[in-house]
Amino acid sequence: MPLKIVRNDITKMETDAIVNTANPRPQVGDGVDSRIYEAAGFEQLLAEREKIGYIHRGDAAATPGFNLPARYIIHAVGTSWADGNHGEREILKSAYSRSLKLAEELKCKSIAFPLLSSGNYGFPKEEALKIALDAINSFLMKSEMYVYLCVFDKESFGLSKKITDDIDEYIDENYAETAPRFFRRERRQFYRGDEDKIELCESVAMASEPMPKSLSLEELISNAGENFNQRLFRLIDERGMDDVTVYKAANLDRKLFSKIRCSDTYIPKKKTILALAAALKLNADEAADLLVSAGMAFSPSSKQDIILQYCLSHGIFDVNSINIILFEYNLPTLDD
Repeated sequence: MPLKIVRNDITKMETDAIVNTANPRPQVGDGVDSRIYEAAGFEQLLAEREKIGYIHRGDAAATPGFNLPARYIIHAVGTSWADGNHGEREILKSAYSRSLKLAEELKCKSIAFPLLSSGNYGFPKEEALKIALDAINSFLMKSEMYVYLCVFDKESFGLSKKITDDIDEYIDENYAETAPRFFRRERRQFYRGDEDKIELCESVAMASEPMPKSLSLEELISNAGENFNQRLFRLIDERGMDDVTVYKAANLDRKLFSKIRCSDTYIPKKKTILALAAALKLNADEAADLLVSAGMAFSPSSKQDIILQYCLSHGIFDVNSINIILFEYNLPTLDD
């Protein structure tokens, strides 16, 4: 989970650095800026900030964290939104990029951001979120760091009404309050609902289609399909991808992916498999097959599963964007 969305006060984040939405001049603004100064120690932080002086828009500078759990405060200067035709996007992306680069120079292993410029600066939240994800994703494709996007509530994000309306309709059409038992003959498997835990059961338990008694155990094993590990790495090879690209696109820790790579029998959690499915740009049916190879399945009684099927069916493969949608619906994200 190199990038994780958290619902928390940024002044409480126990990361190496936190990012402040700073003014160009050493003066204290409202909102996040004011909260950080109060928590860190107003006078001592302001004195340190005055030593830095003017910070250009799109740039960043660091001070000690003083009374905060974080070792450093990175003061990033964004820009106000006018109409999108005055370089606002480029300035905001630069503020993220410069903050991340500075954290790397300070040898930070973790950093927490608010959604920059989306408050008093008036940046449209959906636009600000897209820029944040683009800048952070670009950095994480080349560097190793844990990055947190810190928000108080889902209203801090601004998903378009069209997306939420489409998802609401998709949930209404596909969600079952109680998961029924049903049998998919082509896979010889069925679902069994058990609250939020859905287990995939082999059809040997189905009286309607008994397992042929003439086959020996060895024959049954030899006729088994690909296991999860075999299918995953076949898909990676078929798509011409390498391991680094896949685990970074899936927002996975390198050590976790290495564990999957090095063990033929290791089965990761369902959320990890779905993150990998998104990284590989599998459609919903292909993702279902990947789950089956791990002995799992999508559940019609899980809103999280239905939203994931919606995303994969509609070409939404960016894992962080998927997590934003899950967060918007108060559901566990793939990095929880």
